[in-house]
Amino acid sequence: MTINNFAIEYDAINSRNTFTNGDSINGRIIVEVSKETTIQSLIFIAKGKARVRWSEHYGQHQHHVYWADEKYYDIKHHILRESRQDGTEVIGKGRHVFPFSFKIPDSKIPSSFKSGIGNIHHKLKAELKQSMKLTKKAKTHFTFVSKADMDIPGLLEPQYGSKDKSVKLFGSGVISMDVQTKRMGYKQGRDLKVSVEIVNNSSRSVKAKVILYEKKSFFAQGRRRVCTKEILKEKMEAVASSNKETVVKVMNIPRELPSSILNCSIIKLEYRLKVHLDVKYASDPEITLPIVILPASEDTPKQQQPSDAGFGFDGFGNPEQAPWSPAPHQPAAAASAMDPPPPYALHAIPIMTVKHLSVDYKKVNERGTFSPGDILSGRVTVETSKETKVQSLLVKAKGKAKLHPTFFNCCLMKLEYRLKVTLDIPLARDSEIKLPLVILLGSPKPHQQKPKRSIWFRKLPG
Repeated sequence: MTINNFAIEYDAINSRNTFTNGDSINGRIIVEVSKETTIQSLIFIAKGKARVRWSEHYGQHQHHVYWADEKYYDIKHHILRESRQDGTEVIGKGRHVFPFSFKIPDSKIPSSFKSGIGNIHHKLKAELKQSMKLTKKAKTHFTFVSKADMDIPGLLEPQYGSKDKSVKLFGSGVISMDVQTKRMGYKQGRDLKVSVEIVNNSSRSVKAKVILYEKKSFFAQGRRRVCTKEILKEKMEAVASSNKETVVKVMNIPRELPSSILNCSIIKLEYRLKVHLDVKYASDPEITLPIVILPASEDTPKQQQPSDAGFGFDGFGNPEQAPWSPAPHQPAAAASAMDPPPPYALHAIPIMTVKHLSVDYKKVNERGTFSPGDILSGRVTVETSKETKVQSLLVKAKGKAKLHPTFFNCCLMKLEYRLKVTLDIPLARDSEIKLPLVILLGSPKPHQQKPKRSIWFRKLPG
């Protein structure tokens, strides 16, 4: 055991220890040996790669693993290699430091990301090879934050959504809700201002909730896995019957919240702003608006980036981008291989192309009710303003396999059912339609009465 220590380390360039497109990473490879040692080569490697993997079970004994990889750059630089005729290099006893410098490609590369299903890693590696011995390896990860993409359609445009709800069951009237934000793109640490206007022309009081949630999508072998999580939640005061109220909520976006990832074909990190209106004894209307989280400006010793002002995001202007030149001994063909594939459906779908989304079903009786075991059939209608690419069209019927009848006659508890249709469109708010369902108790089987038996008693003589 002649090698006592083998490590790789790099120098931070800002307080958050992050790097972005075009930054140079300076560091060193440390080798400590106990005596004079012969080595074949010492190699520095820089890699950027995305990977997803998950498994789905089908029954008790079958499951399938879905996976996908995507590479962004793979750079190798020989720090030491054969200098003698026998193809070896000798280093003396003690501690040796080999400096390196690596420039991150100035192309569209996704930011670092980590989850249980998929990861986007940016790492530095060192490999030391000796004759007749296992290769020594050392690695370290660095945090890469991609520059803000200001070419996203509608990034600085106001976002708007409206919905009307008719109350029919145990009440009457119409409830209208309008939601508006100043823009779609917000930097980390900034305030997100939401304006909600509620016109309650019904006989019930309503209460609104504002939720900012993240949506993680993973793609592999034609399949998709989606995970959602609430980030921020705000509640509003109830709006009484026959009243109108406009409320402005200010939600501070956490500075540590990861920025949106839209330039990776197998991993997407998106954010949605959902305004949910709670209406008793009726389907709850929702309005969902897309939100893009942009990375905050980070001052470095090399350059100072001004902070953003208003809608302009001056700090995210279009700086002159210097062409990336590969490290020594890097083949010229590798430069073209570093460009990642085009972002997944980034420019395929403009915002607000779906004009109408509705769902309806056929009634099985005059009352429009269903009992356990009934078949529910209907149709989904989608009307678009032009040719539109859709990721998925889902029809969901919520409820347990063993359904219990709907009940409203309890002031502390109610059991309701909803039929929800969701239209998922990248970089646009997800369109949803919800319809209430009333499940009635099934008709009891007719009771078969047993035939009556007559018994006669005869009086005996005596």
